Amino acid sequence: MGAACSRKRDQLDNVDGFDRGVSGRYCKSGSSKWLATTFSRPVLEIQREKKKCPLLLELCTYKIREDIDNYVSFSTLPRDLSQQIFNELVKSQRLTDVSLEAFRDCALQDLYLGDYPGVNENWMDVISSQGSSLLSLDLSGSDVSDPGLIYLKDCVNLQDLNLNYCDQISDRGLKHISGLSNLRSLTFRRNSAITAQGMAALSGLVNLMKLDLEKCPGIHGGLIHIKGLTKLESLSIKWCNCITDADMKPLSGLTNLKSLQISCSKVTDFGITYLKGLQNLSVLNLEGCPVTASCFDTLSVLVSLLFLNLSRCNLSDDGCEKLSKLGNLKVLNLGFNDISDACLIHLKVHFFCNTYLGLTNLESLNLDSCRIGDNGLVHLTGLQNLKCLELSDTEVGSNGLRYLSGLCKLESINLSFTVVSDGGLRELSGLTSLKSLNLDARQITDAGLAALTSLTGLTHLDLFGARITDSGTSHLRNLRNLRSLEICGGGLTDAGVKNIKDLSSLSLLNLSQNCNLTDKTLEMISGLTGLISLNVSNSRVTSAGLRHLKPLKNLRSLTLEACKVTANDIRRLQSAGLPNLVNFRPE
Repeated sequence: MGAACSRKRDQLDNVDGFDRGVSGRYCKSGSSKWLATTFSRPVLEIQREKKKCPLLLELCTYKIREDIDNYVSFSTLPRDLSQQIFNELVKSQRLTDVSLEAFRDCALQDLYLGDYPGVNENWMDVISSQGSSLLSLDLSGSDVSDPGLIYLKDCVNLQDLNLNYCDQISDRGLKHISGLSNLRSLTFRRNSAITAQGMAALSGLVNLMKLDLEKCPGIHGGLIHIKGLTKLESLSIKWCNCITDADMKPLSGLTNLKSLQISCSKVTDFGITYLKGLQNLSVLNLEGCPVTASCFDTLSVLVSLLFLNLSRCNLSDDGCEKLSKLGNLKVLNLGFNDISDACLIHLKVHFFCNTYLGLTNLESLNLDSCRIGDNGLVHLTGLQNLKCLELSDTEVGSNGLRYLSGLCKLESINLSFTVVSDGGLRELSGLTSLKSLNLDARQITDAGLAALTSLTGLTHLDLFGARITDSGTSHLRNLRNLRSLEICGGGLTDAGVKNIKDLSSLSLLNLSQNCNLTDKTLEMISGLTGLISLNVSNSRVTSAGLRHLKPLKNLRSLTLEACKVTANDIRRLQSAGLPNLVNFRPE
């Protein structure tokens, strides 16, 4: 969250609810790139802090990294050793076009250079010298253009190629990789230069199992060229608003498809009918597509479907009867649709002929911003496998929460922007499996927190906007497993922080908008050495208090906007004792 604890409103959530992991060594999303690329430090430095003796191999790679300019070639070293040296140089951002030359003809297998600064055409000659040994190559965000891909022709065994955000690559570049028939994974996110005509080059990649063309706006009509890629298991064409129903027809024969992402396209109910034969499909993302409840006629026959995202579609209560036939679903997202309690009737589990029917396997349900009220929740009582429930911005109040008290596997509830009050929290006190609770509500006070003291398994608690005072924080003392705590806009002073300072498992702490907090707060939380993210914006914290943060060696993100602290103050703190701090505000 930012300094003002801003919340989502009227914006597309670029989250599918399914694929949250990050493949490879580096994260490719701009918002979290710094998490994966800059936090790591050499193993030797970390072990020195812990007073442990590093391994001999670690000492060697560290020494080579420091003296890299003295080496001209690693080609005589064993491949696993030269690979480790290469990885260390990338991690520490010490690899340059000069030092790269030492890795010529080293037969390296994996070159992860995603978002690495300075990668361009001049690097491709050394990259291609790995020849048939090269199995995986990530050039995301680089300045490599079409001619640079010519060099890959000798890397005949290449299996994974990542070219996300390479905006200098066009159809001509695709032709240069058309002969890499061993490719299993190819990603080309956010490329406006690739067209339907250029996609013809993909038709020969017969072993391709994963293809990602997210945010490629010129590929309408090009999916005809991949209809022969029968081994394809994962296809992402989300955020391609050029995609229409006609583009779905070539997919009808890809019977091995397990994951299909077509969110924010122009595909309608008619286009979905082409998917009937995809009986292995387990993940389907239709977020933002103009489909209606009629699409359930097709979806109900997809017996392997486990994850379904219909957020921001044109669903209404009428026609949702066939929802009940999606009995294998584990994750269902119906958020931001014009559905009400009447739709939830079709989620209800009922007993018939000695068998439980309905969505008995459902583990996650998203009803964000739907017209759901207290009476609708009665239809959820039979969802005994439910672990995650999203009710943000609904009409649910305290009375409806009593229907959730029997869902013993529930681990996460979001009640942001609802009218739940203190009384409603008492209905949740028996949910001992609960780990995450969002309560962005003005109706929650200190009395409500008292009802949460039994939820000792909580790891995430968000109290944005709640009327919490110093007295209320005393109820948090027993929540020793909390890793994330957000109390924004409350009435906290330094006295209330005393009840938080011993929650040693915390990695994220957000106390922004508590305008009476002072430097004393920073002193009290200095013992929370596991903190990775800290936000104390809009408080009375000053630059003099920053010295108290020096023990927080793991701190990566620090937000102190609207405080008497400047960017230079934070930079001095960073250089003096917080080497992992890479994201800070003001900046």
